[in-house]
Amino acid sequence: MSAPSAPSRHCAEQFINRELSLLQFQRRVLAQAADESVPLLERLRFLCIVSSNLDEFFEIRVAGIREQIRLGSHAAGSDGIPPAELLPRVSAEVQRILEEQYRLLNDVVLPALEAEGVVFLKRGLWDEAQSAWIHGYFQREVMPVLTPIGLDPAHPFPRVYNKSLNFAVELEGRDAFGRDSNAAIVQAPRVLPRIIRLPDAPGQAPYTFVFLSSVLHAHVDELFAGMHVRGCYQFRVTRNSDFFFDEEEVKDLRAKLKGELQQRHFGDAVRLEVADNCSEEMAEFLLQQFRLNPADLYCMPGIVNLVRMNQVPEWVDRPDLKYRSFRPGLPRPLDRRRDLFEVLRKQDVLLHHPFQSFAPVIELLKASADDPQVVAIRMTVYRTGTDSVLMEHLVRAARNGKEVTVVLELMARFDEEANISWATRLEEAGAHVVYGVFGYKVHAKLLMLVRREGDALRRYVHMGTGNYHPGTTRFYTDFGLMTANEEIGADVAEVFKQITGLGRASTLTHLWQAPFSLQPNVVAAIRNETEIARAGRRARVVAKINALLEPETIEALYEASQAGVEIDLIVRGPCALRPGVKGLSENIRVRSLVGRFLEHHRILYFHADGAERIYLSSADWMQRNFFRRIEIAFPVLDPRLKRRVMKEGLRYYLADNVQAWEMQPNGGYKRRTPRGKPRAAQMMLLADLRADPPRVD
Repeated sequence: MSAPSAPSRHCAEQFINRELSLLQFQRRVLAQAADESVPLLERLRFLCIVSSNLDEFFEIRVAGIREQIRLGSHAAGSDGIPPAELLPRVSAEVQRILEEQYRLLNDVVLPALEAEGVVFLKRGLWDEAQSAWIHGYFQREVMPVLTPIGLDPAHPFPRVYNKSLNFAVELEGRDAFGRDSNAAIVQAPRVLPRIIRLPDAPGQAPYTFVFLSSVLHAHVDELFAGMHVRGCYQFRVTRNSDFFFDEEEVKDLRAKLKGELQQRHFGDAVRLEVADNCSEEMAEFLLQQFRLNPADLYCMPGIVNLVRMNQVPEWVDRPDLKYRSFRPGLPRPLDRRRDLFEVLRKQDVLLHHPFQSFAPVIELLKASADDPQVVAIRMTVYRTGTDSVLMEHLVRAARNGKEVTVVLELMARFDEEANISWATRLEEAGAHVVYGVFGYKVHAKLLMLVRREGDALRRYVHMGTGNYHPGTTRFYTDFGLMTANEEIGADVAEVFKQITGLGRASTLTHLWQAPFSLQPNVVAAIRNETEIARAGRRARVVAKINALLEPETIEALYEASQAGVEIDLIVRGPCALRPGVKGLSENIRVRSLVGRFLEHHRILYFHADGAERIYLSSADWMQRNFFRRIEIAFPVLDPRLKRRVMKEGLRYYLADNVQAWEMQPNGGYKRRTPRGKPRAAQMMLLADLRADPPRVD
């Protein structure tokens, strides 16, 4: 019997649209807010995460679709949906998500918080004392920084900052100059808090808040003396926030980027949000001002920017309404205060964040900055934050005379300003700062230290699946590997040489590198499993990634499934592959996990006739990661650490029956329900790896 033929390349029916799949992920996040087992303030936080995710979705993904339509493009992706057809489908799905989001907020989460003494007080419920305090606050803190702008020929519609809070005011009457304007715009300066806590008072809930929008609505007439305010409506516009550079025209990337950053806040509008009490006339007027269509209008039954409510859990001292705190553990080789260099000369060290601490990475760099034997430090930086202890150690190392080279990715979306600032500080300290290779984002996570030991130089390396950002290591699941392996050190040195210098790409011993060998090696490894299965032997592929979109990789997986390879994919976000389709992918299972921590590590497992090859990677299986970024996948060579990755990164996740969602052939997802003992991967990892023992109630 002949083997089944491979699917035809790029058959549209075999692929799910990226944007629609990404919106399915927002539904899974939203389900956390609906889950009664999740602590109440964390449910509020998940509602805010959905809003933050949708903001970026419009700023980048929807902006890209609109740009294609503007340019007259009819080109469809692998899924076959052209831009003009995709945009209304995206809009309709977002509307459905928002309806569920605000239903949960208004009917479930806010009433439950009120029962716990956390109250967001509406205007109609202010008592006399509260009204007096709020009026005083308005006059002291709000009114002095507001600039109402009446709309007339001398005062055109103002420039509106991306995602800022604004108010459209409908007026009647004549002002002091006899002008008969019927509309004005009031922009809320960013210095004003969007949520204000009222001072404690007898009989008042312990945590009582009012929204800035309510404060302004209650006193807007004081901004327009002698005129009648017919209506006051919140609105917020989202703008295209992506950058496009012509390589031939850019002489200095940092200078060019600094000039573009301010313009990002005033890019083309892509979405208009208004409060649902906004009049049709005002909504239509605002759409005209921003050159948007009715389909771009989103009427919100509440505040127009839920993201700002993300601060509330930090302000409310109610541990019982939040996830239990924990202290990250340390791997056994580091559980005593030992010299890190000595440990790494004996064995590799695997760190699993956030369950295990990121502190060893910080300590390694800190020790290197002060160690006279360390002569050089090389590091890639994608996201690190505005206040980074790692970057401070690099600055100090440069000042101490080390040869410090930092590959700083200026085009890290929404972190450009912080990275420009660090570039300046590092250069002032004497470090070499390079911005990678124009046209390729440097997304690999690499740290290399060169230390003189006796008559030789030894390399110490850290490689990770996540960013060198101490903040996100507390919330993102990631692996990091520290090693003094000579061959891996030589590979990492070669990658740095490619990025900072000139020359042809050379063959690496262990690392797979995008844009050169990563995608070909992934596809080759899948096809190797396919050949093993066709020979009648056991074949298996397991991958844990954040996105699966690259067509050739998907087609290789389809072919492997048809050959009998057992394939399990753990894909957090968008997935273009259709699992479980008879004759195409019946041996492929796709699941997504959403829980307390953001799933972020990328793990690749190939059975390889029993050799069980495992790679950790910085890259998702997307065209951009494979072909337009500098990425790495690195092997876990130590058998003991391989077993850890298989257990902690794969088996626990495949056994999860609490936080796992199973993807259906149509692109939808069904949440798994426990049969027998509940098993949640993140909770099992906390129990195994955190430093403090579980609390017994």
